[in-house]
Amino acid sequence: MRKSLALAALLFVAAPAVRAETYEIDASHSQVGFRIRHLVGKVPGRFTKFSGTVEYKSDKPKSWKVEAAIDPASINTDNEKRDGHLRNADFFDVEYFPTMTFKSTKVTNIKNDTAKLHGDLTMHGVTKPVVLDLEVGGTTKDPWGNIRVGFSATGKIDRKDFGIVWNKALDAGGVMLGDEVAITLDIEAVLKAPAKK
Repeated sequence: MRKSLALAALLFVAAPAVRAETYEIDASHSQVGFRIRHLVGKVPGRFTKFSGTVEYKSDKPKSWKVEAAIDPASINTDNEKRDGHLRNADFFDVEYFPTMTFKSTKVTNIKNDTAKLHGDLTMHGVTKPVVLDLEVGGTTKDPWGNIRVGFSATGKIDRKDFGIVWNKALDAGGVMLGDEVAITLDIEAVLKAPAKK
């Protein structure tokens, strides 16, 4: 009897925990966008090349994880001259820093379909913690039989924290650009591997 109980306990301890399912970001149905103050208005932009994975299981929010890579050279503000300036050493310096990354560290403030997603953002060779307001759009099966999950996230960073400090003083006072950058993410991802037990 004691041996049976000991064996059962060993099997219980050795059994791996249920893991979240792994989804691959579908860049063709996603957007990585931003907005920054310019003079008295705000200018939007986006990055068109990015990839990553999302680990997600609806009833296991503590297991949610995100890893993503963004190509800063793919920046697009609908102005070719401005985009060229943003790629050079005054801003993203894409020749020396060809990749931006985000890796989540934890999920907090979970309430229904919203949460706070904490992670480390590496940009311009600098890594800083950021917090995003996360909203889960849910899961569904597309017409081709793929399982998809959707997320939206917003947050703010100070570009100077990442060593991007270029600005220009104005004759009337003040500077051309703001320091705060608003981030907006709309992500759709496709299931790549079933949950492991």
